[in-house]
Amino acid sequence: MSHGEHPEHLHLLEAGWDGFHFIYELEPADEMPASYMSQHLVIIALDNFRASFDFNGSWQHIDYTQGDIGIFPASQLFPRTQVDREVPILDLFLAPATLYRAVDESIEENCIELIPQLQLRDPLIQQIGLALKAELAVGGAESRLYAESMVTALSAHLLRRYTSRQQTIRDYRGGLPKYKQDRAIAYIHENLDRNITLTELSNVVNMSPHYFATLFKQSTGQSPHQYITKCRIETAKHLLAKQELTIVEISQQVGFQNQSHFTRIFRQHVKTTPKIYRDKQR
Repeated sequence: MSHGEHPEHLHLLEAGWDGFHFIYELEPADEMPASYMSQHLVIIALDNFRASFDFNGSWQHIDYTQGDIGIFPASQLFPRTQVDREVPILDLFLAPATLYRAVDESIEENCIELIPQLQLRDPLIQQIGLALKAELAVGGAESRLYAESMVTALSAHLLRRYTSRQQTIRDYRGGLPKYKQDRAIAYIHENLDRNITLTELSNVVNMSPHYFATLFKQSTGQSPHQYITKCRIETAKHLLAKQELTIVEISQQVGFQNQSHFTRIFRQHVKTTPKIYRDKQR
């Protein structure tokens, strides 16, 4: 490595869309220059390390342990930083618009100010990060609805806990009105072959993603992601029993572009593979 070059940040897993970006990386032992970011950054440590932050020429040293979290708001200076060893971390980037639109589009973006957190313990943020890592590792782009649900939950949590002026997140009860539930379910069945997003589902019933997901689960007992997966599996079982389409064609008709992902999800729910299930229907 020549003078002035920095070690490579090895990205082990990366995904992102519409104002959210996820990176699972090996952070090298290195120094990073100060910079301004356009997105909020949530860092989750997956092992122990020491980070040293330069605040106006004064170094602050922090010993992180596995599960520790840092929150760095957009448009605030990310300080010059030194990391003492190679360490695996999760980086969750959220655009400011993603943060507030996930919960309530009536919230003014310029009224939301995240408070920087150099080090904290928050089991919910840690759980969301690890769940995203596990799902994206096997599902890739087909995990978008699940990822959107996790990002929506993360956004609501950040607004409740880590803003300078605590946001009141209304707590709706009683589920969706029947006509909105019927509209959402009809849309799901009409679009099973597509990668349905939480944002488009919530738009169908003119609600924010957070409130839609909350009330949908109250009404059906399942999250939108769980409900759509159940519909896909039941439709796949019906198509497999008819024996007319190949397994690849069926996987595409029920919204899985990757047959291996379809097989994994089918086996998880039906306790057997699509091929064995089809053979038993003969």
